[in-house]
Amino acid sequence: MKPFAVFHEHPEWFAPLFAELDARGIPYEKLDASATILDINESLADKYSLFVNRMSPSSHLRGHQSGIFHTQSVLAHAEITGVPVVNGVKAYSYEINKSKQLSLLASLNLGYPASRAINDASLALKASEGLRFPVVVKANIGGSGAGIVRYNSKEELAGAVNTASIELGLDGTALVQEYVPARDGHITRVETVGGKFIYAIDIFSSGDSFNLCPADICQIGDQKPAIRIEATTPTDEVIKSVEQISAAAGLDVGGIELMIDDRDGKVLFYDINALSNFVGDWPRILGYNPHVQLVDHFLSLASR
Repeated sequence: MKPFAVFHEHPEWFAPLFAELDARGIPYEKLDASATILDINESLADKYSLFVNRMSPSSHLRGHQSGIFHTQSVLAHAEITGVPVVNGVKAYSYEINKSKQLSLLASLNLGYPASRAINDASLALKASEGLRFPVVVKANIGGSGAGIVRYNSKEELAGAVNTASIELGLDGTALVQEYVPARDGHITRVETVGGKFIYAIDIFSSGDSFNLCPADICQIGDQKPAIRIEATTPTDEVIKSVEQISAAAGLDVGGIELMIDDRDGKVLFYDINALSNFVGDWPRILGYNPHVQLVDHFLSLASR
């Protein structure tokens, strides 16, 4: 078997994946997504049996923002030259565009937080018209809760606009979105592999941080999120909706996040993650290793 290519930039997130590949004797090559030469004349299908995209939108927090945009070219080249790709161009386009995620949810007639997309910070106040406060201004390309600021009143948002203190995302766009109070103080993250549900977790937070990444190594600077994680079983309707989202977004592996709006009890989906590094403490929380299913899926894709 030609090796798998694992395209990523985080030094520690994927150690469990590499351990599972090693345990099975599957050859693989780590490719540094933060510094990559793409040879247009080279067919990646000649080198690899599978191209695994593990690039994170939060890479800009580690100084690797250029890799976010270069990845689009690398994935397109991999697909064009014929190598099977895990989370290719289509899935990655949703990973790095929160506005596009919400448009997809709307097309599927699924609930999501009321939102407006802007490309000029001066429009934030106008975009909030008709929204219930508090609102958040959320960078279109975020990751690990980065680029989200809460404004409790229209006056507070107006002050930020007047002092030019609102920052947009890496692509110069952001969402102005209703802040949704999550029922019972938690959001739910549902993981899929091959478009099918594998497990779900509830992530409890005090609300002081928007970083709800379930992996052990998810922090901004020295700040590790104070969260509690418990396994959960979603309703059949939620699982059906999650699998529908996964299929529509072209996810080979992905985590869909949702919450119950405590104001009216509606289920709201709000984040589609093409990057899933799975919950960190899986032996305690899940009782099994989800990387086994992940690698099984990789083998299935490579054998096609």
